[in-house]
Amino acid sequence: MPKSKPKQKKKSGSMQTKKKGKSSPRSTKPVGSAKEQKPKVPLQYIPWLTVPLEDLNPLLQRQFVVGQQIMLARVLLKKGCIVPLHSHHNEQLTYIVEGALKFYIDGQEIVVKAGEVLCIPSDMPHKAEALEDTVDLDVFTPPRTDWINKTDQYLRGEK
Repeated sequence: MPKSKPKQKKKSGSMQTKKKGKSSPRSTKPVGSAKEQKPKVPLQYIPWLTVPLEDLNPLLQRQFVVGQQIMLARVLLKKGCIVPLHSHHNEQLTYIVEGALKFYIDGQEIVVKAGEVLCIPSDMPHKAEALEDTVDLDVFTPPRTDWINKTDQYLRGEK
């Protein structure tokens, strides 16, 4: 009989714990509070015509808009422009609006034409060549701090 009494105490103790867990409304409150504490990010409406066009070299120009965790760049490349081999921790989506770029990436040569997209993973070395005059939209996450700070010397050459 002494063995059965401790078993009963364990059962009653576990029942009390379950009741406390069920009746606690605290599990939903912090989630709502955390959302309310986030600073409000202002909406941005930005026509490309208002964004300065940056001349990086005679064959390469760009514009970009930066959000909190994302960047959109409009890149203008003249035929023959070379973007040297480089890599970055940012994920990149490249959408070709007009023209075509040949990418040298992951041991392959991939031609991306108007209406096509290339998704470049973080830290993957790549190089690009404009096969014709090209308008390219690049999306980066997180934003490219080297572009924002103008420390992207690999783009600021002759080709």
